[in-house]
Amino acid sequence: MDSNNQIFAKALGNFINDFACGDDIRHLADRGFTVAEIAKEIDYPMTEEKIAEIVWQHYVDMGKICLGKPEETDYIVKVTYEKVQGKYGRMSMKKVVTRIPVEKKEYVECDFGKRMYKDKTRFLADLEVLDGKDREYILGLSWPLKTVYHEADERMRRIRRLLNI
Repeated sequence: MDSNNQIFAKALGNFINDFACGDDIRHLADRGFTVAEIAKEIDYPMTEEKIAEIVWQHYVDMGKICLGKPEETDYIVKVTYEKVQGKYGRMSMKKVVTRIPVEKKEYVECDFGKRMYKDKTRFLADLEVLDGKDREYILGLSWPLKTVYHEADERMRRIRRLLNI
């Protein structure tokens, strides 16, 4: 398969997965479910890796996780597409970019991706102090190899306190 077909196949697969259960996954993530718990809840056959991608993107989109310093922005950019009818009746999709102001939240630095890839055995041993659900939360997300900023919610404060970071 050439690269254009691979790109199209991936985009189509992502669209189908999102249409089938993307809203369910985002709703469960908002309720505090881990990726493993979400995988057990949904009926649609999807890998935990795909669920983790959807949850991660949702957290980034809603500002729970910031890829850059949170002080640098006071809004989230949300991209949607709307169907529009052209002058001669032709239907097309129009990209709509909305800047949503965010309330000021407290964030904490998280470098779990770096720690995991640096020494996975030690990282997993360090996570043993966490309860099962908090450990699943950390291991279920697709942490990048850089420091990100996570909203300082109750869960993340507990995790950081138990890990002494």
